[in-house]
Amino acid sequence: MEFRLKQLRKEKNISQLKLAFDLNMCQNTISRYENCEREADYACLIKIADYFDVSIDYLLGRTNTK
Repeated sequence: MEFRLKQLRKEKNISQLKLAFDLNMCQNTISRYENCEREADYACLIKIADYFDVSIDYLLGRTNTK
C-alpha cells in the first residue's frame, strides 16, 4: 500500500516537525508513517486528508485524483 504523506508534505514544503505540530502528533510518528514502519489509524488518516485537502483514497494510493 502506498502512503503519499511524504510526497504531499514535500509539495507543500512542510517539515515533519511542522506537520506534526499542526496535527498534534509527534515528529517520530510522521517519520514512521512516511517510511511505512507504522500505519495510520482512521482518525489520523482523516486529519491528514483534511490538512492536505485530499481524499483518504488518494493518501492510500487507491486513486490518483486528489
